[in-house]
Amino acid sequence: MSQFKRLLVMLGPQMRHTPALQRAAALAESSGALLDLNVFVDDIDTFGLMSDSRERERLLEDNRQWLADEAEQLRNAGLDVSTELLLSRDPLGSVLEQVERLGCDLLVKDVQHEPILKRLLVTPLDWQLLKDSPVAVHLVSDIRLPLPRQIAAAVDLNSHGAGEHLDDAVFRSAHALALQCNAELHLLHVCDATRSHIADFGAGTVTMPGFDTSLRTAQRAAFNRLGDHYQIDLERRHFLEGPAVKAITHYIATHRVDVIVMGNHRHDALQAFLGGTTAHVLEHPLCNVLAIKAVR
Repeated sequence: MSQFKRLLVMLGPQMRHTPALQRAAALAESSGALLDLNVFVDDIDTFGLMSDSRERERLLEDNRQWLADEAEQLRNAGLDVSTELLLSRDPLGSVLEQVERLGCDLLVKDVQHEPILKRLLVTPLDWQLLKDSPVAVHLVSDIRLPLPRQIAAAVDLNSHGAGEHLDDAVFRSAHALALQCNAELHLLHVCDATRSHIADFGAGTVTMPGFDTSLRTAQRAAFNRLGDHYQIDLERRHFLEGPAVKAITHYIATHRVDVIVMGNHRHDALQAFLGGTTAHVLEHPLCNVLAIKAVR
């Protein structure tokens, strides 16, 4: 039984057979989930490209026809599909309204890689979705195959309380996806001593000599206990060290990982500025993230 019952695919007006659409269709086919294809057209004519009403209507009609044709093909393949074309000045607000109105439990979207300067000036839509979406978000950059064949669950271990529940939710989601797709399931954790140093500094404490070694030893032991609890084979456990984003992206680059499942924490001021580990991992060109929402 699939964990996701209704998938919403967010597409732009020039997007056709994208990796996100291929992934969503494959997931729906393998699980029997409902598939909602939504094309969002920005109603803010920034560059005057749609000043001619005929050009605007032509764009809308092209997308209506493509949606109808695509839905027919998918239905012929046995999928339960609905489509909608939305003209909006607020893409974030519109997609969140669609998620709530349709009762979707997974939002699927192609990663939109933004230049660094633009990210400093305007928060990317992908980052906003990670922050504000009430449901899981699958952001797809590139795919080797429509269905994932290797899935990695990234656990935190530094969190307590709700964070521990989030680690469990991450693993359960990754495990369910692996069962659905007949994929390998891996477990990974990044031991980032610098993050603990920052936390200590903020608390007004002094880091003692040997702290890094003690931290690694404690976290490795906790990671192995978690791996034993989840019955993950030793060769599928990956204990990484270093800055989290760098360690995870290097792991992705050197392993055939199709999806990395990560927890989506509530952001404090620092995390909101940095975009969070999950958001920054998206900048890796081969990374496909399934972000699981923290329990509130």
